Amino acid sequence: MSEANLNPTERPAGVQRVADALIALGHPHAPVMLSDAARTAQQAADALGVSLGQIAKSIIFRHKNHPAGDDVAVLVITSGDLRVDEKKVQAIVCAAGGKLGRADADFVKTKTGFSIGGVSPLAHATPPLTLIDNHLFRFSEIWAAAGHPHGVFRLSPSDLQTLTGAPVHDVTAPPPAQSAQP
Repeated sequence: MSEANLNPTERPAGVQRVADALIALGHPHAPVMLSDAARTAQQAADALGVSLGQIAKSIIFRHKNHPAGDDVAVLVITSGDLRVDEKKVQAIVCAAGGKLGRADADFVKTKTGFSIGGVSPLAHATPPLTLIDNHLFRFSEIWAAAGHPHGVFRLSPSDLQTLTGAPVHDVTAPPPAQSAQP
């Protein structure tokens, strides 16, 4: 793993916010800064030397026409090797009305306080509706973004559920069928 050597006073603001939340919640693993950006799950897995599935990617959707009024951020945390099934997520979070839509970079930054590529599963500017995909529980150790494209932190899927208080659901699409090789 290629880590940058930064002391806590040199951390970007988003990473410090995540670090403070992890301390407040009693999590034993502080964020680490990677020398190279990990804006994608594949980049993070490569930098950490772990499998793609061990990267807990944070995907933000926009719950339009939420009963509370404003559009609400919906955070789906899933394994880096899987794709989110938007219809499954919509069925879970929009049961009382509204529609699930894609979130643009401005919406993500405004609602979470993080830029795309560094969205942490916790310490958001405005708490989102959060779902954890059950497929993360295939692993004993996972890594999540820590508020910056260079920042990550280690945890277990159970830790993720405890830290976020989020329910666990099957929210991923089935993997594409493998075509037969001649």
